[in-house]
Amino acid sequence: MAQRKIVWSHKARIKLIEILTYFAERNKSKIYSQKLYRRINKELKLLVKQPDLGIKTEIDSVRGLIIGDYILFYEITTDKIIIHTIWDGKQNPQDLRIK
Repeated sequence: MAQRKIVWSHKARIKLIEILTYFAERNKSKIYSQKLYRRINKELKLLVKQPDLGIKTEIDSVRGLIIGDYILFYEITTDKIIIHTIWDGKQNPQDLRIK
């Protein structure tokens, strides 16, 4: 079977950019943002190999992959892994909207 392709939703891309931009501006350096981005990509490579790696959520088809302080919510299809959003675990869970 061919490997699944990672597909970021528009919402997930925006959230990722916001997180990386926040740290770059707060730290006055891109170093931490680059490390975080590399770590996320490293975890995504593992996810491609083991799609059920994340924890189950209340939504049957959606799983959550914990990466440090963040949870990456994704859905597995036959040919892709759709990243719906990335969530900072320090935020209010009442505000979380996965899809």
